[in-house]
Amino acid sequence: MTTSTAPGKIYLFGEHAVVYGEPAVPCAIDLRARVHATQRDDDRVRLSASDLSLDGFTIEYDGDQNARPDINVPENLVSAAVGYVNGAIHQARDLAGGSDTGLELTIESDIPLGAGLGSSAAVTVAAIDAVARELGATPDAETVAERAFQVEAAVQDGEASRADTFCSAMGGAVRVEGTDCRRLGEPDLPFVLGYDGGAGDTGQLVAGVRQLRETYDFADTTIGVIGDLVERGERALDDGDLDEIGRLMNFNHGLLVALGVSSRTLDDMVWAARDAGALGAKLTGAGGRGCIVALAEAADVATALEHTPVCERAFEASLTPDGLQQE
Repeated sequence: MTTSTAPGKIYLFGEHAVVYGEPAVPCAIDLRARVHATQRDDDRVRLSASDLSLDGFTIEYDGDQNARPDINVPENLVSAAVGYVNGAIHQARDLAGGSDTGLELTIESDIPLGAGLGSSAAVTVAAIDAVARELGATPDAETVAERAFQVEAAVQDGEASRADTFCSAMGGAVRVEGTDCRRLGEPDLPFVLGYDGGAGDTGQLVAGVRQLRETYDFADTTIGVIGDLVERGERALDDGDLDEIGRLMNFNHGLLVALGVSSRTLDDMVWAARDAGALGAKLTGAGGRGCIVALAEAADVATALEHTPVCERAFEASLTPDGLQQE
């Protein structure tokens, strides 16, 4: 058996704008997905995903990469557990010279699905690496990141960016602008996350921003302003200026609200965190539902979120330098 693990992420700045070639700065956090891969004696794939839904599920199907197993779970879970994993298996088999052997896969994840914390990227990165190594290949992290991006782009109808997969593979804080991806290092940033218990529909939210951008010139300008903000944010990171980083996070959230990707629950958590002393707070990821990230050193922020009616869970998270790893 081969096991690989990869972290989730938060966006410090730049989600949605990164889809249109603007820069973004995601940061890997210490919530991880693990994929265990074992070869089988036949050509079937058996996937156990005990942590991807409340009840978990196990499915088995043949090796056809276009197959869609008939299982009684919501379509978003089918897409997450099968679409991404099928793509990961295809990429891993290609890395291993085209092997068509069957596989036994088990996914364990600390990362809530659809919450804006990079669950699909972490699972995809870990799955490609685990399967490839189980089949005899030894890809480096950059190769896995690029292969994982190809999977996400296919599943998300071309609307993905390299940000999530590159961050998950490399760890730390990274900068992504189009095909230019680089690591920024490991700044000491204390985060508190608030989770409303829901999941945004990434495809629908990205499509909504695209329609808004095509309809209104000022929406396209807003995307550009987010890109300018990211450049300021990078300088603040270099200077270690947490106050400025927080102010820019707040500004970024306002621009995402203008693009229609926030929600009442996310806004309520953002304001609760700010009122409790967070230096900055914003939604993270696609939006709609899911998580907010607060830049906060005070325990009062987590307590305030815990007492916010729309917040199902509040927890601290640390930026992690550890990207893709083998166990």
